[in-house]
Amino acid sequence: MASTSEVYGDPEESPQTEAYWGHVNPVGPRGVYDEAKRFAEALTLAYHRTHHLDTRIARIFNTYGPRMRPYDGRVISNFIVQALQGHDLTVYGDGSQTRSFCYVSDLVQGIIRLLFQNAVKEETSPAIPQAIHAPVNLGNPSEMTIAETAALIIRLTRSSSRIVRHPLPVDDPKCRRPDISRARGLLNWEPCVSLEEGLERTIDYFRRV
Repeated sequence: MASTSEVYGDPEESPQTEAYWGHVNPVGPRGVYDEAKRFAEALTLAYHRTHHLDTRIARIFNTYGPRMRPYDGRVISNFIVQALQGHDLTVYGDGSQTRSFCYVSDLVQGIIRLLFQNAVKEETSPAIPQAIHAPVNLGNPSEMTIAETAALIIRLTRSSSRIVRHPLPVDDPKCRRPDISRARGLLNWEPCVSLEEGLERTIDYFRRV
């Protein structure tokens, strides 16, 4: 099941471990997405516990790379398109909110390892799923601010764009940083593509589309 770091909402602890229950406004403008993913995780584990279904839950953090849609609203694609077109880069709030960006090939490798990881047949307790059936964070633990990300993209694109600031949307998460200890231990996985290298590949793609 492809879950998301949005299950943590606007977290009150960082980095976010899989044991953290999150801080979500269920009736806010982002609540439909957040709560839908939280319910999907609950439903997946209910099928695992009740019907012994062999399940995996990947909590995917911010991911980027070639073949992103130019106007999908994600911060990396927004910044790259704005920079290449010479437009101002839109930063919401003061830009101090953080994100952790994982290059797509790293994420795919993590998903593949999670999917094919064998599970031990004996359950220690039906109420407590084994680690391989419980959610697993997949993301890059390297954290940076949105303002730093915008400045880096301006530098890599050699753009004359400036950074402009707009009001911060309601319930926008102040931080995103995965604790990937579980992925390291279970899957022997962690990202290997640096942000600068990944951005250069992504920028090259956007120059050609």
